[in-house]
Amino acid sequence: MKIVVIGGSGLIGNKLVNNLRKLGHEVVAASPSLGVNSVTGEGLAEAISGAQVVVDVTNAPSWEDNAVLEFFKTSTQNLLEAEIAAGVKHHVALSVVGTDGLLESGYFRAKMAQEELIKASKVPYTIVRATQFFEFVEAIAQFSTEGQIVRMPSAPIQPIVSDDVAAALVDFTLETPVNGIVDLAGPERLGLDELVRRFLTAKKDTRQVVTDDKARYYGVEIDDKDHSLVPRGNARIAPTRFEDWLNRSTSQV
Repeated sequence: MKIVVIGGSGLIGNKLVNNLRKLGHEVVAASPSLGVNSVTGEGLAEAISGAQVVVDVTNAPSWEDNAVLEFFKTSTQNLLEAEIAAGVKHHVALSVVGTDGLLESGYFRAKMAQEELIKASKVPYTIVRATQFFEFVEAIAQFSTEGQIVRMPSAPIQPIVSDDVAAALVDFTLETPVNGIVDLAGPERLGLDELVRRFLTAKKDTRQVVTDDKARYYGVEIDDKDHSLVPRGNARIAPTRFEDWLNRSTSQV
């Protein structure tokens, strides 16, 4: 089967491309650095020609409100039009758990716009909403750092490691389109404050995590009752625990 991975040189895309190739599929890794640009359209028709499935794991180079919205709208529209012309049978897109509850953020408004375009298209689709990645906990801490203090809310989160996201995407890519949204999460639910506290402790980082339920997550105030950062209802649960990943990552330093 020919499968095109848009964003194929990124964190998830690179892993997904390798996983699918190991299974014997013809996989095209597509990204601007590889001569395929979903925003300008450069190389897009040629890359998608003859493909049965297109997987979109792109991310915007800028998270500024207007720029990120323009990126996801233009990229997604270009992809869907190229897929219709090429007769693609399945569009798979990686999105974020809780997107519809985080619309105070321009980034999540852009992800919602992406999802709406996919739903309105004639291409059969699967939208995979994943929770936050273990690999980005350091960035979350940095965003909320003031001096030696990291202010974090206690809102629940159920993070996942990127390897498990890529492994799950293989299955969703090869399965029948669900024409809907599926949630993907790690095995543990804990507070954002506790997540960052565990990370900093494991890294021997001396910053202090202060629990503050008015503190913002990437600029968004999280309502603990809303459970924006955890899956709702049925979800695919990945196997890797945060503590196991921490132990591996610290032992490799």
